[in-house]
Amino acid sequence: MKILVCISNVPDTTTKIRFKDNNSVFDTTGVQWIINPWDELALTRALELKETSGGAIEKVTVATVGLTGAEPTIRKALAIGADDAFRVDSDPVDAYFTAAQLAEVVKKEGYDLVFCGIESSDYNGGAVGGMLSEILGFASISSVSAVNYENGAFTFLREIDGGKETLSGNLPLVAIVQKGIAINPRIPNMRGIMNARSKPLVVIPAASTDNQTQYVNYELPPAKAKCKMVDAENMTELVHLLHTEAKVI
Repeated sequence: MKILVCISNVPDTTTKIRFKDNNSVFDTTGVQWIINPWDELALTRALELKETSGGAIEKVTVATVGLTGAEPTIRKALAIGADDAFRVDSDPVDAYFTAAQLAEVVKKEGYDLVFCGIESSDYNGGAVGGMLSEILGFASISSVSAVNYENGAFTFLREIDGGKETLSGNLPLVAIVQKGIAINPRIPNMRGIMNARSKPLVVIPAASTDNQTQYVNYELPPAKAKCKMVDAENMTELVHLLHTEAKVI
């Protein structure tokens, strides 16, 4: 049995975002890139499942759509413990294009379980996992907060209004995971970092796929207003500001 974890190469959440060319292009100058946090947790859980499966899960692979700049992120995933990796050599211009490219990897390699983070921390589209399952014709389970493997079968837990729901499904299957899938992401150790250098990272050309969307321009949120100090005894003014400016009451 083989598991594929789809990973995104995203800016660190502390990165100061800038745009160029009249706010039509994201400025990558000085950006620190990381594994999308939801994908990193999915990879952690996939490795835990492999280690406790008694050999039933043979391999955990990671795949991403990205240019050469994404390779340090992929190597980190290999250092964490993934067995091998695929990079589709193309800029991930939109969710459909990304899902279509990942689908080609799945079709070629024949994975039984595919993990996708519920969204990426850059565009927060939340669409790739669902699109991927539709393109492949696989069943999918969304908002998964726990995955377990016992007696040759996977079970999936997700929170619903008023409680929790436990599901099972026939493989192959796409699991779209959220926070809770693992407690903490794994941190690569020195041995993992050294081993990652010799693990296979296969670069494949992008399949011919039409883009369905394009970005016209970007707009930064309004700058935060300066902090206003209110005298501790002036409750009337505090209530007025909370109501008219902060709009929290």
